[in-house]
Amino acid sequence: MSLTAKTRRTYRTRNKIKAVSSRPRLSVFRSDKHIYAQIIDDAAGATLAAASSVALEGKSGTKTDLAKAVGTAIAQAALANNIKAVVFDRGAYQYHGRVKALADAAREGGLDF
Repeated sequence: MSLTAKTRRTYRTRNKIKAVSSRPRLSVFRSDKHIYAQIIDDAAGATLAAASSVALEGKSGTKTDLAKAVGTAIAQAALANNIKAVVFDRGAYQYHGRVKALADAAREGGLDF
């Protein structure tokens, strides 16, 4: 079975994160039009909080603006569930652009990573 380069990057990033931390994981998925974020407890295999640009009603602007709004929304959802510290999982994406905007907004919203 041959893996694509994106799949290899995703596995490499995730294995480094799981080996180091017992905190929940803030996972980011970026599509062409939208961006999604989940806080996942890997030990239980459960999603603790989620936010996406699809779920944001009434928001408009550039994709980067929507990523900032998703970062703020995921931080609010996490703090509502008493989650203050997470590990950031960028997946196969570079820490740049929309992914960085989401992470910065989540930090400003009160998440520690």
